[in-house]
Amino acid sequence: MTASHRKDASISTLTADTVSTLGPIRQTYARKEDFPSVGRAFVQLSQVVQETGLLRRTPLFYLGTGLALALGFGGAITGFILFGHSWYQLLIAAALGILFTQVAFLAHEAGHRQILSGGPNNDRLARILAAAVVGISYSWWDSKHSRHHANPNRVNKDPDIEVDTISFLDEDAAQARGIRRLITRKQGWLFFPLLTLEGLNLHAHSFRYLVRREPVKARWTEIGMITLRFALVFTPIFLLLPLGMAFAFTGVMLAVFGVYMGASFAPNHKGMPVIAPEARLDFFTKQVRTSRNIRGGWWATILMGGLNYQIEHHLFPSMARPHLAKTREIVRDYCAAHDIPYTETSLWKSYAIVINYLNRVGLAARDPFDCPMVSEYRRG
Repeated sequence: MTASHRKDASISTLTADTVSTLGPIRQTYARKEDFPSVGRAFVQLSQVVQETGLLRRTPLFYLGTGLALALGFGGAITGFILFGHSWYQLLIAAALGILFTQVAFLAHEAGHRQILSGGPNNDRLARILAAAVVGISYSWWDSKHSRHHANPNRVNKDPDIEVDTISFLDEDAAQARGIRRLITRKQGWLFFPLLTLEGLNLHAHSFRYLVRREPVKARWTEIGMITLRFALVFTPIFLLLPLGMAFAFTGVMLAVFGVYMGASFAPNHKGMPVIAPEARLDFFTKQVRTSRNIRGGWWATILMGGLNYQIEHHLFPSMARPHLAKTREIVRDYCAAHDIPYTETSLWKSYAIVINYLNRVGLAARDPFDCPMVSEYRRG
C-alpha cells in the first residue's frame, strides 16, 4: 500500500481535484468525469469476498450480543430499583441511552439482512428491535436508509444530506431563515450540542411518518409496539421517581441516545464528496469515494456497531459485523492496487472534519455584506 493510502485522509487531502470545493460562496459537486470508471471493480472484488466465505451468517455472535444487551437492561432495571430517589438514577438513564443505541445498531443490521437467514425474518426482527425496544418506526427508517445506500451523498437523492436544522449543502444554508439561519452560521460548533435533541427528533420523525396519509407498511403494528414501549419505559420513571428527577432522567436518557446515535453515524459520509444530481457513477465508485472508515479495530467495532467499517458496509450491506475487519483488508489492498482513494482516519479526526465541513457550509448563511470577498468587490 502506498503512503498516500496509509496516511489520514480528509476532504482536502483525498479529493484535491475530484470533489467539491467547499468554499463560502459556492459549492461545486463532483461529477461523473471527476471519477475514473472502474466498472468491473465490484464484480472482481465480490468474487474474492464470496470465495473467502465472508458473506456467511454469524448467528452465535449475534446471539451473544443479544444476551449481553439483555443482561445490560437487566442490570439497569436492577439499578433503577435499588437507587430509589437518588440522583445516581441519572447514571442509569445514561446507561439506558447507550443500551438503546446498541439495540438500534442491531436493528440496523437486521434491516440489512445480516443476522438471520431469511429476508422476512430479518424484517420482523428489525421491526421488533426498532419499534418495540428503541421506539423508532422501522418502516420510516427502512425507506430513508435504503435511499441513502442507493445514492450516498448525491444531491436530491440521499435523504441524509437533506436539511434538518443542520444544512449539509450551501444552497440549503443560504436559504436558512430566522433561528435556523443563526444556528447554520455556527452549525459545526453547534453540531454536538444539537445532537442532545436528536433522540427527540428521531421519535418525532417516526411519529410523523406513521400518521401520514400515504400508505405505511405495518403502520398499526408499529404504532402498537411504540405505544407499548413508551408505556413500559416512562410509566415506572414518572410513577416511581419525583417529578423533577423523572424529567431529568428522561432528558439524560434521550440526550445520551441522541448524541451516541449521531456521533456514530456522522463520521461515515459528512465531509466526503458530494455528488452532482445528474452524475451517473458505477456502484463501486460511488460507495467507496463517498464513505469514510474509522480506525480502532475491535473497540471501534463495539462502540459503533460495525459502522466504523463504512466502506465495506456500503459495498456489502448484508455482511455480518464480525466479517467486516477481514473484508477491510481485502478492499483496502484492492483500492491501493488500482489507485482508488480509500478514506480511513481516527474517530477524533473524523469529528474535526465533520465540524470543519459544517462550518464551511454554514458560511453560506452569513449576510453577504459581511463577507470579506463581497466587501472587496463593493469597495471596488
